[in-house]
Amino acid sequence: MLKVNNIQVVYNKVIMVLKGISLEVPDGKVVALLGANAAGKTTTLKTISGILRFQNGDLEDGGIEFNGRSIAEEDPDVILRLGICLVPEGRRVFDDLTVMENLRIGAHVRSDSDGIAEDLEMVMEYFPMLRARSKQQAILLSGGEQQMLAIGRALMSRPKLLMLDEPSLGLAPMLVNEIFGILTRINEEQDTSILLVEQNARVALGFAEYGYIMENGKIVLDGPSRSLLENEDVKEFYLGVTADNDRKSYAGVKHYKRRKRWLS
Repeated sequence: MLKVNNIQVVYNKVIMVLKGISLEVPDGKVVALLGANAAGKTTTLKTISGILRFQNGDLEDGGIEFNGRSIAEEDPDVILRLGICLVPEGRRVFDDLTVMENLRIGAHVRSDSDGIAEDLEMVMEYFPMLRARSKQQAILLSGGEQQMLAIGRALMSRPKLLMLDEPSLGLAPMLVNEIFGILTRINEEQDTSILLVEQNARVALGFAEYGYIMENGKIVLDGPSRSLLENEDVKEFYLGVTADNDRKSYAGVKHYKRRKRWLS
């Protein structure tokens, strides 16, 4: 479904943030993009969604295809209409609007009133809390409730590919498990592909089927999630299973064969 091919991204014409990133998200699959702060994960999502150039960033090289169509030069609204929706880090709900108003904004690219009504019911079924809070201002919701609202708002655009940037950030473990359980249902029941950016590698690899690990703007390792969970270096540098306190850069551990094909 999504093919990102060797993209290079520069901010303010001088700072290279992505240094040849390539990844794929197959139709109906869940893929995780992992890495520490400032690895380039959020920039990757901004580039795919088309908002990069509105934040002083430029795609200098490489290509992005969605269902066989190049989207590297498309505006964000076109990309959204094609079926890619980003749930940004920090949730970014409209504080002064009600829960229902936030959800309806998610459907602003649609004109099918009957379909919108059906999808509102679908979102309320996935997140019953939103029905109970539908008339409340979003600012009055807890962090976890706002995260649910942000995901629900994204679902109102009927995405084919849902991109999530740090959905577990600042949430209690029990709530994280609840949200990822719902995301699993969405993937299976709606056949929605998911590209997940996370620092919590254990949660992400338990949810996704395939994973990519980034450091300093590069992919340093990729493979099936089970394989990554069993990788000794991943255990040491990303899961906290260390033999000593000497933490090195993951990219300096070894060289890996990359760009493995998806194994279904």
